[in-house]
Amino acid sequence: AREILGKAHSRRPIRSRKSMVYRREVDHALDFSELVQGDYLVHLQHGICLFENLGKIEQDGLIEEAISVEFSDGIRLHVPLQESHLLTRYVGLNKTKPKLAKLGGKSWSNAKRNAEIAALDLAADLLRLQASRDAEKGHSYPIDNEWQKEFEDSFPHEETVDQLRAIDDIKKDMESERPMDRLVCGDVGYGKTEVAIRAAFKAVMDGKQVALLSPTTILCQQHFQTFTERMNNFPVSVEMLSRFRSKAQQTKILKCVKKGSIDILIGTHRLLGKDINFKDIGLIIIDEEQRFGVEHKENLKRIRAKVDVLTLSATPIPRTLYFAMVGARSFSAIETAPSERRPIRTEVVKNNKETIKRAIDNEIRRGGQVFYLHNRVKTIDSVAKKLSQLFPKLKICIGHGQMAENELEDVMTRFVAGEMDILVCTTIIESGLDIPNCNTIIIDGADKFGLSQLYQLRGRVGRFTRQAYAY
Repeated sequence: AREILGKAHSRRPIRSRKSMVYRREVDHALDFSELVQGDYLVHLQHGICLFENLGKIEQDGLIEEAISVEFSDGIRLHVPLQESHLLTRYVGLNKTKPKLAKLGGKSWSNAKRNAEIAALDLAADLLRLQASRDAEKGHSYPIDNEWQKEFEDSFPHEETVDQLRAIDDIKKDMESERPMDRLVCGDVGYGKTEVAIRAAFKAVMDGKQVALLSPTTILCQQHFQTFTERMNNFPVSVEMLSRFRSKAQQTKILKCVKKGSIDILIGTHRLLGKDINFKDIGLIIIDEEQRFGVEHKENLKRIRAKVDVLTLSATPIPRTLYFAMVGARSFSAIETAPSERRPIRTEVVKNNKETIKRAIDNEIRRGGQVFYLHNRVKTIDSVAKKLSQLFPKLKICIGHGQMAENELEDVMTRFVAGEMDILVCTTIIESGLDIPNCNTIIIDGADKFGLSQLYQLRGRVGRFTRQAYAY
């Protein structure tokens, strides 16, 4: 450096081992600036507690920073900042408030031990299931017939190289005797659904039934329309099972599935019910697999150990990706964007009327539609009211998961048909929704979402040749 640049290389002073250890200890994963009083935390040694504050305490004449937390019976514990790694956020499976742990009690150590045993039991169960699938022979499908070729030729778009490769991989899996367990990973809007449609058609052509598991009722409805349209000219029976169907309709569908008169059944978590009995299921397709728990997916595999499983995801969970990387399941990647697809222009901006007005005006001027995402049902009506005051001439509708089935279906149908200009919605639109005319999305309070969620939400626009925008 001295010879080339004419200046000496400055060395950093070497820190003592003691200071290095201290620095590693305070580099905690929990961001305390994001916590508010009353947030639930978990202390590794003592259990569930409430966050009080981050402050300074005096001990033996020394002042040090500590996190104050509250346990059962109002007992407070001051955790020194260098021990903050013992605290993590509480993540519950439901909305009920957890019970605070009793400091010094045995209930927390018992709960931890039971959780470890349950995790080991589940892991052993998964290994057993995977081993039985590998050991047993599955159904071997014949090579493509004329109808398969005719069906694939009816696809209105040109397939990408990666799409064709993924389709070939799936067909090879289906034609072999080993039960398929393949993950197809591709960006949002890169054509994973068409890959699944072709696999489903191949299964039906050999007399097998197909189950497609979808995370939301809206995506379920959209898949139902897509599959029905694509298979319209072929003798394939497609049906949907979700809360959009009445009890009488569901009973009728279940009877037809058991009889074998329904070839492809598309549904939400309802497909995991104990009353679902297929006559001869050959293929299970899991869409947006990151939205389902481990047990959900394995319950489906248990329907038949020999059944073929096809998993689709843009943002797979680490466990699934790890299984694919170590070879426990097959893996296909769709990395090529469809022709004429443009990258989505993304802006991270402060919430202000000027930005919202500019974004919506630009989209409406070119004849498009807008998603306005506000993820609080309590205040969603007031947000829609403010937008109607800002845009009195535009047609604005609201869509969220707590609406009645018929009402939500009606709203989405009208928006897809282009009758409405702005859809004020919650994250119900997150998974797989495909509306080519909607190419602007405004996400209110984007800092409250995870990276995977934001990535999925942004992917709701830019599904066509137009330039799309995400704010």
